Order: sequence, then structure tokens, then C-alpha cells
Amino acid sequence: MPPIEDHPLRYALANELHARPFPSLAAPSRAAFLAIKQPTTAAARDRAADRAHLLSLLDRYGAQHPQPGATHWFGELGRHRLKWESHTEFVTYTIFSDGVAERPFDPSTFGLFPEDWLAEAPGVRITSALIRVERIGEPDEVARKLDDWFVSESLAASTVLDGAAVIAGDFRIDPAGHMRFAVFVRPDTGPRRVGRIVQRLCEIETYKTMSMLGLSRARELSGRMGALDGELTALVGDMTGTIARPDAMLKQLLSISAQLENMIAKSSFRFGATGAYEALVNQRIAVLREERYSGRQTFAEFMARRFDPAMRTVKSTEGRLQATAQAAQRAGELLRTRVDVERSAQNQQLLESMDRRADLQLKLQKTVEGFSVVAISYYAMNLLAYLVYPLAEPAGMSKGLITAILTPPVVLLVWLVIRRIRQTVE
Repeated sequence: MPPIEDHPLRYALANELHARPFPSLAAPSRAAFLAIKQPTTAAARDRAADRAHLLSLLDRYGAQHPQPGATHWFGELGRHRLKWESHTEFVTYTIFSDGVAERPFDPSTFGLFPEDWLAEAPGVRITSALIRVERIGEPDEVARKLDDWFVSESLAASTVLDGAAVIAGDFRIDPAGHMRFAVFVRPDTGPRRVGRIVQRLCEIETYKTMSMLGLSRARELSGRMGALDGELTALVGDMTGTIARPDAMLKQLLSISAQLENMIAKSSFRFGATGAYEALVNQRIAVLREERYSGRQTFAEFMARRFDPAMRTVKSTEGRLQATAQAAQRAGELLRTRVDVERSAQNQQLLESMDRRADLQLKLQKTVEGFSVVAISYYAMNLLAYLVYPLAEPAGMSKGLITAILTPPVVLLVWLVIRRIRQTVE
């Protein structure tokens, strides 16, 4: 018996679950993270350009190329390790190195990305970060480093993964143009767990930044939405009275509706992506299993104070845009109803006028029929007279007497014939 045939995608789908392994890092170590995005239409970008840019970096170090069509790559890059991932709207590069610089968050760490290679990037930097991994020391030492390295007002720090490490960051761009994150790990924390923590920090920063693009779009739309909402409100208010020019009002309403639909079409992807990225941020923070460290705010609390209000603004703008579009649709239906009612009234008046005209035509027709009886009778009498007058002299009767005798039956006969014809037609 031959073996059962596999689905063509069976192995590809199974391998996808293991396609993006976490890096293994031992303290002390450091990482330089970079996310590149096309300024516009990033989801429809030329992914071949992303691959060519990656290959350009790999060729500098003589590293092995990824498989054609690959969306991720992890391998040795000289004395360092590189992790590359291609996402829907952006690509990320993370270089991992053993040891830490003497100067905390030294910009030279990012120098592992060649300047000329960065200049050739098929897009722009959406975010970048420097991550420093150290072994945890005395509590006072960690607290001192946090005060020295970060802005206290926005610093978030917490113990994660059941006390395996302490993570910290202030989500501010430093003078060198990078975000800063610190990871202090216990001596017994394994390299894979350290790698997962660093990977989660990179993902939180990236998805947080991508989510904030929705806030920028919401702010762009707010001013125009306010103007359109005012126009729509005034238009609906005018409908409560007599509509003098419904065609002009309909044209204005169509213009408002078209602008709203255009705004929805241009923003639907961004707002949808913002919701997806927000969910990823919250999920990545949740899996860290945070606990408060030294009385400082956790990453979740930082997001609740700074990030969540921005996301609520995006949701509010999206809902307001949809509600305004629906209001425009209802206004259109109301205007059509008003126009239909007025048109029905005009049609009713037209029908009444036609009824009056029909009554007049009927009366005129009856009058004409009466004249027709006289006219036909007159001509019939003349024809009959030519036949009867030759017999008048032998019978001793005058023409006037014969005419008087013939007129009643002729008129009666003509009237009966016309009446029968009218009954047959009706």
C-alpha cells in the first residue's frame, strides 16, 4: 500500500513555527538593533531590494546567503552574529556581540553597521536601539547605573521571568539617535532565556513605534474631519426647512461623502495595523511576567500612562471617521426621502391637473359628438333628399314637407349609430 500523500505545504507550515529562533546570549554582551521601513506603501514595497541590501552586508563579511524567498536569516557575521527578519512593513537587523563597551551604550556599537551600507538602505530608519546585557550586581549598583544611564522621569524597570533578570529603558532617543535598554541577568540565567529577553525588548520597541504611526495619521485626519463634520451638521440642519435647491444640496453631500470615503480608504490599513501592533506590544510585555523593581514603574505601567492614551486616540479617530461616514449616508437617505416626498406631491398635483384636463376633454368630446350628429344628419338629409325629391311632384308633396318628414328619422338613426360606435369603443 503506497504511503498517504502529504499536502504540498505541510512541511513549510510546520517549519514556519520554528523559523525564527531566539538568539543565545551570555552576559556580558551587547546588541545593536535597526528597523528599516519604506516611508510610504511599505506593505507593497519591492522585497527584492530588501534582500539585495541584506546580501550586500553579508558579502562584506563573506557570510552565507539565505535561501531564495526567505523572510529571516541568522548566522555568523565575522566575530558577531546577525539576525535579519522581513516583516509586512519593515525589516529588522540585530547584531549580537560578546562583551560590553567600557562606555555604556557607546555609539560605536552601532558602527557595526557600515555607514555607506546604511546610506544605501531601501527605506528609512523607523527605530534603532542599543541593548547592554550585564550580570546583576548589588542592588545599589543596579540602581546607580539606572540613574546614570536613563532619564528618571520616564524610566521603566522591572524584574522579569520570575526574577531571572531586571530590564530597564526610558524609551527616549539618546544623542546618538538610538533607544537604550539594559538587561541585568542573574548568574544562573541561561543564554537562551537571555536571548528571549533581548528579543522581546527589540519587538516591544519596534511594535510600539509602528503603532505610533497610527497616532500621526489620526492627528492628520482630525482637522479635516472637524471641518467635514461641521459642513455635514449644517447640511442636515438645512434639511429641516424647505429645500430650495435639492440638486445643489445633493452635490455638496456627495462631495462630503466622497472625501470621507477617501479618508477611510487611505487610513483603514494604518488603523488596522495599529491595532495589530498594539496587541503585539501588550502580548510581548505580558510574556515577560513583570514584577516591580525598586519601586519603579513597570513597562506595562509605562505603556498604560504613555502608550495606551495614544492608542485610544487612534481608536476614537477611527470610530469618529466611521460614524461621520455613516451620518453622511443617513443624510443622503434623508435627502432622497425629502426629494421623493416632494416629487410625489408634484406628481399628485400633475395627476389632478391631468384629471381636470380629461374631464374637459370628455365634455368637449360630448359636445363635438353632438355637433357630429347634426353635421352627419345634415349631409345624410342632403343625400337622401336627392333620392326622394324626384318623387315629390307625383305624390303632390312639396320639398319642404318631405324634408320635414325625413329629418326626425334621419337624426334619430345617426344618433343611434354614433352611440353604438361609442359604446363599442368604451
